[in-house]
Amino acid sequence: MATLTLEELAETLATGQPVAGLDLGTKTIGLSVSDLGRRLATPRPVLKRVKFTQDAEVLLAFAAKEKVAAFVIGLPMNMDGSAGPRVQATRAFVRSMADKTDIPFVFWDERLSTVAAERTLIEMDVSRKKRAERIDSAAASFILQGALDRLSSLARAAGAD
Repeated sequence: MATLTLEELAETLATGQPVAGLDLGTKTIGLSVSDLGRRLATPRPVLKRVKFTQDAEVLLAFAAKEKVAAFVIGLPMNMDGSAGPRVQATRAFVRSMADKTDIPFVFWDERLSTVAAERTLIEMDVSRKKRAERIDSAAASFILQGALDRLSSLARAAGAD
C-alpha cells in the first residue's frame, strides 16, 4: 500500500473506480464513497472503533464490497497549519494499514470539515441526537467531496494540455 498525493492518484485511477472518504475519530470512523464517475460523495454508516485489527478488517470488507480503488483520509491539521496529536494518530493508522492492503491512501486537509458538516445537518433540521450519529460520515463526505472536486479539476487541466 502506498500513500499518494492527489495528483499521483489522479494518474493511477481507472475510469469507473470509486474512492472512499474517511474521517478517523477516536471512537468512530466516518465513511463515504464516491459514485463511479467520482462526482458525488455519499455518506455511509459510521464504523464503531474497537481495536485496530478489527477496525482494519471492517474497513477492508467495506472497501471490497464497494470496490474502492483508494481512500481519502482527513488529516486534522490545526488551524495554524501545525500537526498535533490527531495528525500523528492518523498517520500512524495509515502506516499500520500498509501491512494489510494495497489500496492507496491520500491525506486531505480536513480543517473545518466537521464544522461544515454540522452546519449542513442543522440546516437540514436534523435533531441533535441524529446529528451526533451522522456527523462523522457527513464529515467524511465533505472530505471526499473536496478531493473529488480537485480530481475533476485535475482531469479538466490534463484535458486542456
